[in-house]
Amino acid sequence: MLRFRFLAGLLVLGLTAGCKAQSTAPSGPDPALDRRIGIMVRSQYELPADMTVTLGARTPSQFTGYETLPVTITHGSNTQVVTFLISTDNTKLVHLDTFDLTKDPADAIPIAGRPIRGNPAAKVTVVNFDDLECGYCARLHAELFPDTLDHYKSLVRFVYKDDPLTDIHPWAMHAAVDANCLAAQSGDVYWAYVDYLHAHGGEITGSDRDLTKSFAALDRIAHQEATLGKLDETTLNACIAKQDQTQILASAKLAEDLGIQGTPSTYVNGEKVNGGAVPEEEVWMVIDRALRAVGEQPPPAPGSAPAPAPVASAPAGAGK
Repeated sequence: MLRFRFLAGLLVLGLTAGCKAQSTAPSGPDPALDRRIGIMVRSQYELPADMTVTLGARTPSQFTGYETLPVTITHGSNTQVVTFLISTDNTKLVHLDTFDLTKDPADAIPIAGRPIRGNPAAKVTVVNFDDLECGYCARLHAELFPDTLDHYKSLVRFVYKDDPLTDIHPWAMHAAVDANCLAAQSGDVYWAYVDYLHAHGGEITGSDRDLTKSFAALDRIAHQEATLGKLDETTLNACIAKQDQTQILASAKLAEDLGIQGTPSTYVNGEKVNGGAVPEEEVWMVIDRALRAVGEQPPPAPGSAPAPAPVASAPAGAGK
């Protein structure tokens, strides 16, 4: 599904070039001005030609010298209204985003009921939207475990949310369902299954890319991990056979609402890390920033020299 995305922050667009500004907005429709606004919106946001741009009625705004101008952008059945401010002299168009500082960005990603790796009481949470068939996800997973977990130890906890990209990864949904069936009984067994899949994705896909064989392999591995973890086989069998996608689809919908375009997508206490399998140094920078924000001292980077011990001052008159 197409997701409209626009520049954040304050964007001021000049609507006239070399023309003397009018002191007040003209009364009645102004097709030439509407045309300029439409072209400016299209060019600044690089809208495809098949998107329609429709201007709404102006209303008073809270900013002196500006009125509110709703602009509706439509593509097929998808519609989004973007609110602009337009100066009363018709020379400036402003896109101003308002952020609610009473809401914690970390609260936008619920993690209740998800398996936790690391210290459950840690003040910093790394949430990763994961696709179990995604090669880039496997690369990030290998950086997080064990390196990142070993580096931060009890200071950080890790949670995975499901976002299987079924258009390009045909067994990812089945894998997510099986993983959640294991998670319903044991978080440790869930993580063991996720570890295995990310390390052996090519084997599950197979050289012949037979989806039936991939599904069978996923189920077989899930049962092997369940046996090692001493889970209830009857409950697991029923869950795997049912292949209920409800929980996974809800997680994928959350990813869409967050504007996530691909996997992996990682958040640290609500702050998004640059998308994809970024180097672990970048992930650690964001984690360190989150730790300091909650009053925790990040561990020193590997190989860095320890901070010198403070030197006690000599008593007054000493050495004389």
